[in-house]
Amino acid sequence: MNHPADSDGPAALRHSPRSQPSEPMPVHRARHSYNEGLDWDLIAVLRKQASARLSEVNRDDGGHLSKKEQRERGRAIILELLNDESAVRMTAGEESWTLAVQEQMAEALDAALFGMGRLQPLLDDDRVENILIAGHARVWLELAGGRLVKGPPVASSDQELIDFLVFLASRSEANARPFSESEPRLHLRLDDGSRLAAVAWVHPFPSVVIRRHRLRKVRLEDLVDSQTCTQLAASFLAAAVKAGRSVVVTGAQGAGKTTVARALCAEIPKREIIGTFETVYELHLHELEDQHDIVFPWEARPGFGERGPDGKKAGEFTLAEALIDSFKFNISRQIVGEVTGPEILAMFKAMESSNGSISTTHARNAVGAIGKLATCALEAGPQITYEYAIRQIAANVDIIVHVAMDKSELPDGSAQLSRWVSEIIVVTPGEKELGYATTTVFKAGPHSRVATPNVMHDDYKELEQWGFDLTGFYSERGEAAS
Repeated sequence: MNHPADSDGPAALRHSPRSQPSEPMPVHRARHSYNEGLDWDLIAVLRKQASARLSEVNRDDGGHLSKKEQRERGRAIILELLNDESAVRMTAGEESWTLAVQEQMAEALDAALFGMGRLQPLLDDDRVENILIAGHARVWLELAGGRLVKGPPVASSDQELIDFLVFLASRSEANARPFSESEPRLHLRLDDGSRLAAVAWVHPFPSVVIRRHRLRKVRLEDLVDSQTCTQLAASFLAAAVKAGRSVVVTGAQGAGKTTVARALCAEIPKREIIGTFETVYELHLHELEDQHDIVFPWEARPGFGERGPDGKKAGEFTLAEALIDSFKFNISRQIVGEVTGPEILAMFKAMESSNGSISTTHARNAVGAIGKLATCALEAGPQITYEYAIRQIAANVDIIVHVAMDKSELPDGSAQLSRWVSEIIVVTPGEKELGYATTTVFKAGPHSRVATPNVMHDDYKELEQWGFDLTGFYSERGEAAS
């Protein structure tokens, strides 16, 4: 762990105003009392001093301290700082801390140095799905199920929040990220697997969204149980994955695309060798050892500083480079996670080269995803034409699954979120004018917003041999199997 030497103040801010107790959710209050009434200005200063001391210890040891050793040294440093501060308070004639308060201070400092500081109680709450921060005191929590409630402040000021984000970005052992006025965007994977996105300096206040990955191990049967899709649609998708068809999952932000993608990945035969390629780890297939025997996970690295003559920053590692490396790993499935821009070229290569791939992207509907993917390809540079992009999409994307969502307001003013698979289409090369053709195999009907059987594409009848209930498809349509 590389802790920057960022100490910048006296041993204590004894006369700074104490943070007022916020109004956290009861569960946070019960589990983490340190979030109430502590002197967070003091904690911020002590965290910087602890970080600087730990950096010195790490340098003196040649940078070879393990995570466990760093945590042990860090806790010892925290106790030393608190003892020093307590002695200063007594010398100054101020009220001494009780043992309970000193323990709360130690817990808060540990969370600030090794965890997520004042955000930690929110991340420890299993009910919280997403955390949305628009300035240090404007915090909203999206709970599982979509209910939105107000959360407690996560810093004493916007500057303190920015300082903590800079510290957080720099301390990663495996994939530190730049975050500064010259690099005002931050995308970071947290230790618990959550994904953090932050922006500062180009907003009037620091903005942060943390997306929790609550459902890492999920199967299509779970989506059926939650009424996200029908058993018949799950049968079709499971067979398509087993047959090596490439799938793109689409939907709005927060619709549950990654959850559906994980459920599709769960259908990949256990012994297949998988490679995942992501800008920030979200699929976490490499952590599901009982589900997949061998997974090689690649994560892009943004690099630092100015771009060199080759157009890359120092230390930058792209998904395109990762994909090239992967061809030496005997991989059966190459899975490129979320596609939002030029990484679509890696998605094309993965779909061309492996036994079916799975990706996600943002789109308003299934057919609209084709145009969105073409736009992503055009962002890769002037060498990419629209015709080329459409030709690649039509040749490589077999199925598009669209996940819809709806937020309805509850009587108490909060929101309730519903998610469901509304469309499943098949994409094939088509007529010259469009360059592609689509068949809507499942779509929402007048009596159900969850996708139900519509039209079966002839080329997909063969999925019956992979377990698809083709007879059931025609039965629901009121037709005989053909």
